[in-house]
Amino acid sequence: MTNIIRILKQMTSKSLVLLDEVGAGTDPAEGSALAISILEHIHRTGCRMIATTHYSELKAYAYERKSVINASMEFDVNTLSPTYRLLVGVPGRSNAFAIAERLGLPTSILDYARGEVKEEDQRVEHMIASLEENRLGAENEREQAEKLRQEVETLRTLHQQELEKLEQQRDKLMDKASKDAKEVIAKARREAEQIIGELRQLAKEEGASVKDHKLIAARKQLDDAEPTQKKKGPTRNKSNEPRAIGPGDEVMVYSLNQKGHVVELSGSKEAMVQLGIMKMKVSLDDLELVKANSNANKPAQRVATVVKRTRDEHVRSELDLRGSNLEDAIIEVDRFIDEAFLANLGQVYLIHGKGTGILRTGIAEYMRKHKHIKSYRLGNYNEGGAGVTVAELK
Repeated sequence: MTNIIRILKQMTSKSLVLLDEVGAGTDPAEGSALAISILEHIHRTGCRMIATTHYSELKAYAYERKSVINASMEFDVNTLSPTYRLLVGVPGRSNAFAIAERLGLPTSILDYARGEVKEEDQRVEHMIASLEENRLGAENEREQAEKLRQEVETLRTLHQQELEKLEQQRDKLMDKASKDAKEVIAKARREAEQIIGELRQLAKEEGASVKDHKLIAARKQLDDAEPTQKKKGPTRNKSNEPRAIGPGDEVMVYSLNQKGHVVELSGSKEAMVQLGIMKMKVSLDDLELVKANSNANKPAQRVATVVKRTRDEHVRSELDLRGSNLEDAIIEVDRFIDEAFLANLGQVYLIHGKGTGILRTGIAEYMRKHKHIKSYRLGNYNEGGAGVTVAELK
């Protein structure tokens, strides 16, 4: 007590006061009351203070007084040893009964001792036990939450790594696909250039007249060189009753996967078929009727045979006559006009060049008398000018 009096006289607001078992050594009721009074006086001066005690009244004082907080050192009752963990906010418990029971004190003595504890002290002990239980539960939940957080972080890291790995694989596959596509396109372009060169050379050798079967073979070779997925060819419709194919019928040529019109029959096994600008003989077994000639079953009122005109995308709308003499040019023009009329083209271009004007004059005279020509004129500036005759079909 003498030391406490000296401390009270010398302390200032900047002092740190340490008190061990304040109020001990006297009657517990008076000692606890005196300890509360001393602590309250020190607290009012504004200095910092740490005091240890076993009094329940002081624990209650710290719980109710603002700016004062309980704390305790954790004690493991099972091992009867301290854990050296500071528990802030939780007042310490008196473990005398638990320690005595672990050491073997008779139960009767312990029960009698518990009965001598005041009801108020029992409530304080129960409160402290409840706080400690809640603290332990909160710590367990915090540890579990931390464990889950670490697991989630680990999974997130693994997911990020897998995602990056998949993106790298995707980029590699896309790069490889792009490279392969470029190689295929380059190969197809080279083959196409080679085919075009062969066609040009063939045209020069044969006087600008390429045979129909050679054009068909060259076109098929170009189609095969195209780097696209090949579609399945059309299948024959075997459910329909067979019908004899005749002139003017629209047919499908299976070997070429193209539609055309029958011009005439060549014997009992072949037919002359118009395929765009080309005519070729095709076996009847390679043909299937697509659309019959609508005038085939009607009674003939006129000698001329009328073939229904359908638009064929493969028919060219221009004919290059440069280098031809007038007689050959008129033959080519006559054939070309018939094919264009059959393909339902509205307008065609005849390229004859300027030269001496013989071709231009002869073609103009021919246009004036042709039954399928509605009108004709020389080309505009952007169409080739006087080197081109533009004909409008009926």
